[in-house]
Amino acid sequence: MTLCISLSARPSNNGTRFHNHLYEQLGLNWIYKAFAPTNLEQAIAGVRGLGIRGCAVSMPYKEDVIALVDEMDPSARAIDSVNTIVNTDGHLKAYNTDYTAIEQLLATYAVPVTGSVLVQGAGGMAKATVAALRDAGFKDVTVIARNEAAGRALADQYGFRWRATLDGGTADTIINVTPIGMAGGPEADALSFPVEAIGAARVVFDVVALPAETPLVKAGRKAGKTVITGAEVATIQALEQFVLYTGVRPTDAQVRAAEEFTRAQ
Repeated sequence: MTLCISLSARPSNNGTRFHNHLYEQLGLNWIYKAFAPTNLEQAIAGVRGLGIRGCAVSMPYKEDVIALVDEMDPSARAIDSVNTIVNTDGHLKAYNTDYTAIEQLLATYAVPVTGSVLVQGAGGMAKATVAALRDAGFKDVTVIARNEAAGRALADQYGFRWRATLDGGTADTIINVTPIGMAGGPEADALSFPVEAIGAARVVFDVVALPAETPLVKAGRKAGKTVITGAEVATIQALEQFVLYTGVRPTDAQVRAAEEFTRAQ
């Protein structure tokens, strides 16, 4: 049996259910488990030493794990953020499928590249999001981050602006890439953007995947906005991880079935 795992400070069952359902549909003798590591270096050593085939990496480890792998795929090296590790005979190669997911969703929802964008956050997922915005042709993007060093560095890297706080700002598209609204977190019931910003936006995008209906997503739907959810991000990035691990690309119908199974928990 082949083992794949995920490492997260607050692990959920989403990836576990998604991957295991696809393994069952495709008749693969694989299993997927979620872990909350107490020591990241030891956890990655375990991936290598135990022959664990694949390892998903979530907050807050997407940058710290870079020093522990052998090779960075261009998808991860370009943004200095990792969400996927593939182990081939003890050689650990890091990828970033978050970028792919953001890129696809911006195109699927035809988010206007001429519009203004506010991105709240400056961590690993923010890097993937801002890079995808730049590569899609967006020009008017502001990174909102209280950490000036991280926020300014991220904005400068992609030719965008940085601000410490929202301070009444609005934009055509608002994107939350912070843990605000995440189930089990200290701000699980909080809105990541104020109602004024939600009301002024045309597109509301919350990268938080758990719960699927975050406070921001609910507020965006109530206001009649185009809403993009973290659950959609999670499905796409998990699918691309699955392909990297197994070398098999499921059909659209199989992916939909796995997604429905995941959300039915």
